[in-house]
Amino acid sequence: MGVTEAAPIPKQRGEQLLDQAVRYAEERHWDVFPGTWLEPVDGRELCSCGEAECAAPGAHPARDDWAAQATGSAVQVRRAWQRQPKASILLPTGRTFDAIDVPESAGFLALARMERMELTLGPVALAPDRRMLFFVLPGAGAKVPDLVRKLGWAPSAIDLKARGEGDWVAAPPTRFGGRGAVLWARRPTPANRWLPDAEELINPLAYACGREAAAARARRG
Repeated sequence: MGVTEAAPIPKQRGEQLLDQAVRYAEERHWDVFPGTWLEPVDGRELCSCGEAECAAPGAHPARDDWAAQATGSAVQVRRAWQRQPKASILLPTGRTFDAIDVPESAGFLALARMERMELTLGPVALAPDRRMLFFVLPGAGAKVPDLVRKLGWAPSAIDLKARGEGDWVAAPPTRFGGRGAVLWARRPTPANRWLPDAEELINPLAYACGREAAAARARRG
């Protein structure tokens, strides 16, 4: 009679976060730092920061000196998540990548157009607050406003912003309170290790955001 293999035991959430944080540091060479986490309180999950109405519960920096905490050392990453296994995974922008942040609906429209155009794409994250983040080369934070103006839009008129130096993004599988987890719309792979420049993606992204802004104005009458 053959021996039946036991089904693999699913990893606890803390182990998933630790494993993924280490992979970002080791495989992508991204700096990583631990953020806040969710704590069960009276049947609810509240942010560890203690703010009852936290805007990003369990998914923002836990300390003011977060930039100094960020590290690409897998050893230090392991130590950080062993100290607090439930900590969110946050990635500083302006170092190995920047991120162009757009509404989810505009992001999917732009993503479909980019794929038809066969543009080179980096990783793309989808956050539970209905935002989409396109990873691009560092420097986007400084030049995106001018790129948008050259395409005929005022930066303040469309919902598109670049996250660069001094900012950060939450990485999968970080959870935003009860809204769900950050996901990859296009996950990091060896094929997208080389990131595009913001100039390569700005046209479809600005177009999609401009269309959405025009539709919103039309709905308001």
